[in-house]
Amino acid sequence: MVKVSAEIQSLKPYIPGKPIGETMREYGLNKVYKLASNENPLGPSPKAVEAVKMALSELHRYPDAAFFDLRQTMSKYYDVAPEFLTFGNGSNELIDLLIRIFCEPGESILTSQAAFIAYKICAQAARVNTIETPLTTGMRFDLKAMSEKVQSGVRLIFIANPNNPTGTYVTAKELDEFLMSLPKEDPPLVVLDEAYCEFVRAADYPDSINIVKRHSNVIVLRTLSKVYGLAALRVGTMVAHPEVIDFVDRVRNPFNVNSLAQVAAIAAVTDAQFLTEAQKVNWQGLDYFYDELSKMGLEHWPSQGNFVLLDSKLDSSELHEQLLQQGVILRPVKGYGLPTHMRMSVGLPEENHAAIEALKKVL
Repeated sequence: MVKVSAEIQSLKPYIPGKPIGETMREYGLNKVYKLASNENPLGPSPKAVEAVKMALSELHRYPDAAFFDLRQTMSKYYDVAPEFLTFGNGSNELIDLLIRIFCEPGESILTSQAAFIAYKICAQAARVNTIETPLTTGMRFDLKAMSEKVQSGVRLIFIANPNNPTGTYVTAKELDEFLMSLPKEDPPLVVLDEAYCEFVRAADYPDSINIVKRHSNVIVLRTLSKVYGLAALRVGTMVAHPEVIDFVDRVRNPFNVNSLAQVAAIAAVTDAQFLTEAQKVNWQGLDYFYDELSKMGLEHWPSQGNFVLLDSKLDSSELHEQLLQQGVILRPVKGYGLPTHMRMSVGLPEENHAAIEALKKVL
């Protein structure tokens, strides 16, 4: 038998949302609505699609490993110097790199219960411990509890803002107080994972890019998978002080972001019309979900993402199976310690209606 560490032997891999094609084959369905993976129901930015088409004839060339054009574009987009930026094969790769670079085996990362599960998976694979603090009663990160857990051995703190799967967020005031509470000597790195930030409607959401400029130990992660609809191309962005960027660039694989992904990202962030439309579709969908879930008497939480978390009060695996039979794919979140909860992504109006009607029928 191949010998591996206990951490790898006991590691439970990330399980993605069930694919549409598999569901259709398994259940003999002609139509399936997938609202499980927080994808953009509008598809990708049209400008990104056109840019990819134009780049297809260059597939025999290696990508730009230094991201020159992408760095210049995102530098203007985020209003930071190019040396504050690097990129990954989705933000997941950047999470993995940060843990590998800044944590020794036996040290710890700190996050919250029901935070994005990739933190724990990447930490365990690197033989790094995960310390979790409980959520508040409102399904929110408890930054005061996290502050009390900062100790020797905690090298990285992950704050998903907004958080997946809860949709809740940390306010600017809460984050500022938390950062001020950290040790002044050798503070841990604080990673603000903002995959869903473009969907935020809250007025008191932090301006994280300016926070990075003021705090050398703060890192911001963003993605083009969500609001810009480039999930298949995998483009994650890191904004951090140049010293952090330098270490990440030393360790990341060359050509980790392919050429098509780079040109698509450059085009996507210039597509202001698409961004506005995607936000509008999402916010209208969320308001529809809130209204319908309230009528059904299902507890749910206001979301700053492109999904809503609901509590069915039933075993989520059983509910998931019954919904699949109705041709609707939602996401059970048992792996986050929420055994009766489901995460429902916002789709197009027809998809949202189908999901609600399936829930009504099953429940």
